[in-house]
Amino acid sequence: MTSETEKRIIALEEAVAHQVKVIEELSDQLAEQWKVVEQTRAKLDRLTERFLSLEEQSLDAPAITRPPHY
Repeated sequence: MTSETEKRIIALEEAVAHQVKVIEELSDQLAEQWKVVEQTRAKLDRLTERFLSLEEQSLDAPAITRPPHY
């Protein structure tokens, strides 16, 4: 192998090593973001259930009538 070929191989190996590191970092960030999405989804589900429950309770409330002093 010539010295030029060796330099090109070394440059390619360095590029691949850098890309592997970046991919691992991105994978870790994606996993962390997925946890946040799942937590947010769970909160939204709980809030939706709570809202629907409150909405059902408000439908059962007595009708608003005029006070007797009118």
